[in-house]
Amino acid sequence: MKELTIGKIVNTHGIKGEVRIFAETDFPEERFQVGNSLIFDNDQGLRETLTIRSAKEHKNFILLGFEGYDSINNVEKFKDGSLKITRDQQHELPEGEYYHHQILGLQVQSTQGEDLGTIREIMPLSIQDVWVIQPQEAGRKDILVPYHEEFVKDVDLDQQRITIELMEGLIPDEN
Repeated sequence: MKELTIGKIVNTHGIKGEVRIFAETDFPEERFQVGNSLIFDNDQGLRETLTIRSAKEHKNFILLGFEGYDSINNVEKFKDGSLKITRDQQHELPEGEYYHHQILGLQVQSTQGEDLGTIREIMPLSIQDVWVIQPQEAGRKDILVPYHEEFVKDVDLDQQRITIELMEGLIPDEN
């Protein structure tokens, strides 16, 4: 079962076994509640299920303590790792809203039927996300499309396709 990353452990905090989390979820209040279980995973192959014993916001981070880990020495191994949930733990989103993992890799075409490429990246900006389309033709510049109904006309997850309205200036000049 595929898992979704909801946070990165960026460092330890204090001496009582807390870690500093950079949240990568739209639901931090729900995901990081005391008693919730999360999957820890890192590049060195360490993987385990952790249960949250304490959680609080601190500056732009979330501080978490885990059951059974009450010392900085015990949590050092978690630095630079990820916290994940299983797909069945994700929320059902309202119509017209999508998780990034649902959008990344989808084919994009214009309302005129022209194949434009695939969604390579999603840049979250304060006003709205911007979808980065990697053109199929080598050497072409990426196309940046604001996720807004004016541009994004249809998202068909079953067909793995997005239809956008091309407007002047949306496709970069190749000069």
